[in-house]
Amino acid sequence: MYNDNPTINNLKDKSVDESRQGEALDLKTPNTEGGKKFYIESYGCAMNFSDSEIVASILSKEGYSSCTTFTDADLILINTCSIREKAEKNVRQRLRVFDKTKDKKPGVLVGVLGCMAERLKTKFLEEEKLVDMVVGPDAYRDLPKLIAEADDGGKGVNVFLSREETYADISPVRLGSNGVTAFISITRGCDNMCSFCVVPFTRGRERSREPFSIVAEAQDLVNRGYREVTLLGQNVDSYKWKNPETEEMVTFARLLEMVAQVDPRMRVRFSTSHPKDLNNEVLYTITKYHNICNYIHLPVQSGNSRILELMNRTYDREWYKERIDKIYEVIPDCTISSDIITGFCTETDEDHKDTLSLIEYSNFILSYMFKYSERPGTIAHRKYEDDVPEEVKKKRLTEIVDLQNALSLKSNLKDVGETFEVLIEGDSKKSADEFRGRNQYNKMLVFPKNEGLKPGDYVFVKVRDVNSATLLGDIVKHHETFNA
Repeated sequence: MYNDNPTINNLKDKSVDESRQGEALDLKTPNTEGGKKFYIESYGCAMNFSDSEIVASILSKEGYSSCTTFTDADLILINTCSIREKAEKNVRQRLRVFDKTKDKKPGVLVGVLGCMAERLKTKFLEEEKLVDMVVGPDAYRDLPKLIAEADDGGKGVNVFLSREETYADISPVRLGSNGVTAFISITRGCDNMCSFCVVPFTRGRERSREPFSIVAEAQDLVNRGYREVTLLGQNVDSYKWKNPETEEMVTFARLLEMVAQVDPRMRVRFSTSHPKDLNNEVLYTITKYHNICNYIHLPVQSGNSRILELMNRTYDREWYKERIDKIYEVIPDCTISSDIITGFCTETDEDHKDTLSLIEYSNFILSYMFKYSERPGTIAHRKYEDDVPEEVKKKRLTEIVDLQNALSLKSNLKDVGETFEVLIEGDSKKSADEFRGRNQYNKMLVFPKNEGLKPGDYVFVKVRDVNSATLLGDIVKHHETFNA
């Protein structure tokens, strides 16, 4: 999933189509005077933003402070995404801008981090002459050594993929934080080998982080005033950690419960789920705790069983429908979102209609919607022809976007007159006289400010108007903690 919700780093709440991919965000930490300065941009998924926080922590221990514009930086880093061709093109275009800065400020270093670095490795240095460092997702601890090598005129490269959890002991620097919401990474890598996806090749095999460090990080966030965490991984539901002393296996459902028990004032979300691993234990755990949000992101990718088999998703249409039915049975008011790829290899008009019908059946409140983009090195690239014409992909994507927008609006219209508990996250994007915040169903609400309230407070908001993306309302009362 491309994380594009207001979880952290001031991301906008919106459904995403192909044209919105690869947006760079200027991530900031408090600046300090003196010493060297770094600037970092992140592209792509929520895991990249989380990784950038790890990078910031490592650099701060080396005496670096952040700056808000790359022209002031001694070190420019771009944390990249490889999931779509457009994302990689945007990175290369951004490097052209950095190149001009390097001409004006001799000695500035440019580093490429993340999935694109891992995919291209040393080839990136040949293609992009201004790049001084290429650093894969598991090699950020090595950044001080790589910077020193680049300072000496060399090229710093480390794209080693680990089989162990890599950064569990590093306390992230919360970049661009609103002080209310934060990510906690619980797994790294992916074992699913979906045929269209480059992630297993760029982030390596799946491994789970030790649960007590996750709980400790959640407790630290609560102590610092944060009121919402999102447990993050390529496939959170496959989380498994065995205690070496007791042999006890901690599953994702158990971890979810452990985090929920940290503090009833702290909301808990998670992303991303895989349909094959979202078991009933997780659903029943959600119902046990008021502070676990009734919202699940469950990527379907396609509504056609034949296409799902070609994608190696390991489930079919009926399996996905059963999971949807079970979610609504156990959590009747749950909201669900999804990822959808249109125009995959050999997809026909009938296959596309299956996707449209499954979107409607599932009643998603939002979707992240994309045209298929062939990625070098994936199973699909090796085995299948990308044979759906571009104009057909665009037409089908438009139909999917139109349907999803209609479903989103229909869902929001049902909320008119309803009152929701909302966590204030900050000012509205359009007016400093309004707050914005989400309810537990991951719907964004905008409402006029009341004196004495601040980000991190919980309020009850009654909805008076809506559009397809936002609920508009008014505060009817407020309180400091959940009704546990």
